[in-house]
Parts: sequence; C-alpha cells; structure tokens
Amino acid sequence: MQVVMNPLERLVERAEQLMQRIEAILPQPLQSPADWNTAIAWRYRKRSNGCGVLEPVRHVGEMNLSDLQNIEVQKEKIARNTEQFVQGRTANNVLLTGARGTGKSSLIRACLHSYAPQGLRLIEVDKADLTDLPDIVDVVAGRPEKFIIYCDDLSFEEGEPGYKAMKSILDGSVSAASANVLVYATSNRRHLLPEYMTDNLSTQKSDNGEIHPGEVVEEKISLSERFGLWVSFYPFSQDEYLRVVAQWMSALGMDQAAIDAARPEALVWALERGSRSGRVAHQFARDYAGRAERPATAGARIEDVQGLAEEADLE
Repeated sequence: MQVVMNPLERLVERAEQLMQRIEAILPQPLQSPADWNTAIAWRYRKRSNGCGVLEPVRHVGEMNLSDLQNIEVQKEKIARNTEQFVQGRTANNVLLTGARGTGKSSLIRACLHSYAPQGLRLIEVDKADLTDLPDIVDVVAGRPEKFIIYCDDLSFEEGEPGYKAMKSILDGSVSAASANVLVYATSNRRHLLPEYMTDNLSTQKSDNGEIHPGEVVEEKISLSERFGLWVSFYPFSQDEYLRVVAQWMSALGMDQAAIDAARPEALVWALERGSRSGRVAHQFARDYAGRAERPATAGARIEDVQGLAEEADLE
C-alpha cells in the first residue's frame, strides 16, 4: 500500500535533500589522517570543492646525507637544527637559498630519511595553498611526531595572499607557535619578493650618513628575517663538480676507469647547461650509466674541454 505524504512532509523531505547537497559542496574542515605512520611524508592538496586533504606520499625519493657532497657546512647546519628539533630542544625555521641544483631540496629529503625513525614527518605545501597553513598547524599541534612544513622554490609576487599567511605562521600571530612544527623553505631569492630600483627611492640618509631603509624595503626583507636559520648554497667549482660526478657514477656501479673516461663528457655536459651543480652531475651520471653498454663517444681531450670552460666563464 503506497503511503501518501501530505504537502508539508514533502516540503520537509525536499528541504533535507537540499541541505545534504549544499553540505556536500561546502568546504569541510581539514581532518587529521587516521594513521600518521602510513607515510613519513604528506602532501597538502586542495580538492575542486575547496576542501583540503593531507595525502600520504607513498614513495619518497631515497636520499642519504652521505650522498650529498661539497655542501658539508650546509649539511652540518641543517642536520644539527633538525636533530635539535626531533629531540625536543629549541630549533629554528630554515630558509635555504642560492644557486639552483646545489642540493637544497635533496638535503631536506635526506634529513627526513635520517630522522623519520625518531618521529620526524614532512608535509609539503604548495605556495598557492599557504593561506591554509593555520589549519594545517592546528591539525598536527599536540601530536607526538615532529612536523616539517616544506615549501619548495618559495617566492612571491606583489600582493600574493600566501605571503602574509607565511609571515604570521613564522612569527607574528597572536597564537603561540606549535612546538612540534617547523617551516623549511627553499628559494633562489634571499628576500622572497622581487626587488626593484624604485624601492631604493624611499631610503633615507641621515645627517651623519646613516642609512634608513624605507617601508617598501623593510616589508620585502621582513619575511626572510623571520626564518631563524639562513643557509646559502653556491655554484660548484670544476673540481667540486667532477668529484660529485664521480660519486654519483660510483653509486650507480661504475668503476674508476669509467669515471676517469667520463670526465671530458661530464665537462661538456655542464657547459651545455651553463651550470655546474649536484643536479647536473646526477643527470650526467644517470645518462652515462644508462648508455654504458655503448662505446664512449667523447672525442675531446680534457685539456680542450677545460679551455672551453674558461672561455665560457664557468670557472
């Protein structure tokens, strides 16, 4: 027997259905993962409905601190700061700046692998999602694990909302910083914002010669100053580059004879890219090892290649 609802009951039912549809498309508060031990690295992602989620990174690129060469000073600073952090001692937010491909991101990844057994976890956040940093911090605050909020290749254009969100998280919000959260960011810019000649027009000079930066300049350096630890990276010299090439080729199973034979090609590879760095060295080693079954095609003598390097001003 069919039940006939009166008009009021039908109206209530349709209103409930409508409410369910509206709730489904409204942004939902960020939820903590059911098990933080599922992965050592997580990625914050925004869905099309505006809801943010923390997704586990199933396959984190393997990297050990011992794999990174010619950045011993930088490695010691980052490793020391990270160790202090996981041991519950005071530590600083870190800004890694400098030449491209010199190991900034790799160093953070290596620290993650080294200290993950002690409870270190990493959450990668894109620049476009930095406005949600307070929500991410609220989710992990009070957890026993230690969390690094990782922002790769960080830089801002004028007026981007993530700039002020990052400033508040680092230092400036009325809420106290969570003891189990640090921010590690990499950038090719020291001050994270574009700088123009016109910025200097507001700089004032006192009668005794003292220089007072204007408000525009002060604003542009205020974010980077909130990172307690600055670590700078520099392009490799030719000898440093060749040592890193040798290290990567050895790690890929190449013997010393092959490493010596590859030196001219390695220099040409760097010249073609206009850069000597750990990334370029790793890319060359992978290419050379991948075609190791074929006869070597390097026809240039190493003295000739060194001369080319001097002409290209890569020394």
